[in-house]
Parts: sequence; structure tokens; C-alpha cells
Amino acid sequence: MLANQRRDKILELLKEDGSAKVIDLARLFKVTEVTIRQDLDKLEKDGLVIKEHGGAFLKNVEDQVRNFSLANQENLDKKELIAIKSLEFIENGDTIILDSGSTTTEIAKKLRGSNRHLTVITNALNIALLLGAETGIEVIMTGGEFKPPTLSLTGQKAADFFKGLNVQKLFLATAGLSLKSGLTYPSISDLVVKKAMIDAADTTYLVADSTKVGKSAFASLGALSLIDYIITDAGVEEKHKQLFSDNEIELIIAE
Repeated sequence: MLANQRRDKILELLKEDGSAKVIDLARLFKVTEVTIRQDLDKLEKDGLVIKEHGGAFLKNVEDQVRNFSLANQENLDKKELIAIKSLEFIENGDTIILDSGSTTTEIAKKLRGSNRHLTVITNALNIALLLGAETGIEVIMTGGEFKPPTLSLTGQKAADFFKGLNVQKLFLATAGLSLKSGLTYPSISDLVVKKAMIDAADTTYLVADSTKVGKSAFASLGALSLIDYIITDAGVEEKHKQLFSDNEIELIIAE
């Protein structure tokens, strides 16, 4: 991996977890701690992170948590269309899982005032607050370790929450998906949580805007066959439509 690529991946991870230690980054990227410190020096010089003893943390993460705002606010028009389309697959009386993420947050926003009787299980604090006061919607949160930039709970304790559960539908987020890498995420700690969500759900809907299709993040969850449907926008390319068809994944276009 080239230095610029590694720095991009480090920044992706920090945007997901909020902070990281040099020793852990060196182990993840299979480079020396000296190399990682040089990477963090460059990212700090660019005004993207703040170094601390033994590691670094994402700049402005305190403001994000204080304002309860997510870092990834790109392509909101596409995400809103995906959210509107997703509501067509949520029926009165369903028990659903809403994964953390900007697209699933849009789904939560669209559920407000929808007069649906639902049970919503989520690992996202912002989604719990969005829906917690809604009449007819019962909100259940996982436990786990708090990740400030994504306002979410992660790790083995979050994953253990789903053991023995059987829910109708999961609306799953991703950072990138491709034939080679499958479903990918910036943070390794999320993998056990995503897998546990999939195992608990009868049907998995991947909600991802078209800019994430054909891209890969740092850590792979597994093959595309883990999902049943993908709900995306009309910007998805023809070659990727064929990819979903070849993997027996039903493509749903939000327009």
C-alpha cells in the first residue's frame, strides 16, 4: 500500500472510531510505528487530526458529539431517496434493526410521524433519540463501546446483544462494496456487530448510495451473498447491476 493510500485508510478509520493508537495502527497496516508516526504528522499538518501521546484523534470530534451530528453528510439527496424507498419495505408491526450510519439515519427521520407500530433495535444513539419519543415505536438499544464520530455502539458487547434474537428485517449500512472485497467497513470492531445483525434478521437490506458501489474500505465483513437486497440510487452503473444479479441479490432503485 502506498503512503497516500495508507493515510487515507487511517483517516477513514479515525472518522469511524474517533481515535487510534500508533501501536494498533502499525499492527493493522503491517508497518513500523515510525512509519505510522510520520503518517500522523502529515495528517496533522494537513489539519485533519490532532496527535496525542501514543496516537491521534480526529479533529472536531468533540463538536460532532456535542452537536450530535454525523461526519459523513455527503450525497444526502441520494440517501433521502433511499430512505423513502426503504419505508416501502417496513410494515406495520415489524421488528427491524437500523444499523448506524447516515443513510439509516435518514430512514429514522422518515419514520417519524409515519404512524407505524414498530420495534426498532439500533446501535446508533442518534437514531434512538430520533425515534424514542415516537408514538407506536418501541426503541431498543444495544450495549457496547461508544464511537464518537458515528454516534454508535460497537464491539463484542454490542454483537452479543443480538444472540438469540429473530427479527424480520435489517437495514444495513456499509462503507463500500465490491466483488473482490465484499462488504467493507473502516473499523474492524464493527465486523462482529454487522455479522450478528445479519444472523439475527430474516431479510437483510443493504442501504448504500451508488458512490459506495465498487469501492472498498479497510476491513471486509464477507461476500456480497450475505445480503438479500440492495437499495441504492439511479447512479449505479450497469456493470454493478450485473454484479448484483450474478450474486442473486435483488437490486432496488430509489428514484
